[in-house]
Amino acid sequence: MLGVLEGFSIIGIVVAVGYLVARLEILEKNAGLVLNRFAFFIALPALMFVTLSQADLSVIFSGRLPVAAVSFVVVAALYGLVFGVLAKKGAGRTIMGATGAGMLNANNMGLPVSIYIFGDPAQVAPILLFQLIFLTPPLLASMDIIAHGRFRPRDVLTQPVRNPLVIGSALGIAVNALGWGVPEVIFEPLDIIGGAGIPLILISFGMSLRGNRPLTVKDQRAETLTAVFLKVAVMPLVAYLSGKYLFALPQDDLVAATILGGLPTAQNLFNYAARYQQSVVLCRDIVLLSTVAAVPAMLLISWLLH
Repeated sequence: MLGVLEGFSIIGIVVAVGYLVARLEILEKNAGLVLNRFAFFIALPALMFVTLSQADLSVIFSGRLPVAAVSFVVVAALYGLVFGVLAKKGAGRTIMGATGAGMLNANNMGLPVSIYIFGDPAQVAPILLFQLIFLTPPLLASMDIIAHGRFRPRDVLTQPVRNPLVIGSALGIAVNALGWGVPEVIFEPLDIIGGAGIPLILISFGMSLRGNRPLTVKDQRAETLTAVFLKVAVMPLVAYLSGKYLFALPQDDLVAATILGGLPTAQNLFNYAARYQQSVVLCRDIVLLSTVAAVPAMLLISWLLH
């Protein structure tokens, strides 16, 4: 428990530095976006390549991946039942809210938590791969149909292979599976660049927290709070039950799957909402409030799991 608290303290301090950078206006207003883009397109793909080229592949292709799938499906279905079927909030609004209830922030929070809590970035790889390969394409396809009245298969189906994190991860897994040794002159620069990824995303995340006030739209408060509750409370419980009783995960994997199930909602949800102009404020509030609630929730989960 002390180690978990220390890990979250490290993450929290770096995020707080990012917030202060924004509050004191040390950098330009769009600097957080620039840092995030550098991390997403360059540093994190290098980190995932370096990590997965040396990782234990049994962790990535174990029961952890179906646990991630089951957890998402359960919480998204619960949200959809309440606000789609019973409250009839509309297809686009319901889909975005349901996705917010189950889409994990595997990049900005998942990777730091995996490193500082579990000491292994590969712990978040099953979640990352599930979301990028199996979740995002149908989500974007649905939004295409709702927002534009048409479906563009090429854009949706090629989305995973256009994602730099997927490319870096896939190359790392391929090198690992084939037993290829990466020359030091290539591996070391990638290792150095990858090392910048976590600090950059935490700093940029901290900068993004300044100036946001949630729950300003009264009509969306119930949806927001329900999605946040499903995200930080119900999803870890589903991950634990499915991991223990459906997939019989080893204890270490079960603990990792449960704690990572409490990660906040992915910031990508807000990007998709803005891109398709679907429930932008709702998605922003879910991301913000789940981020605030996630740290105490994961600390509580860690304590309950000893």
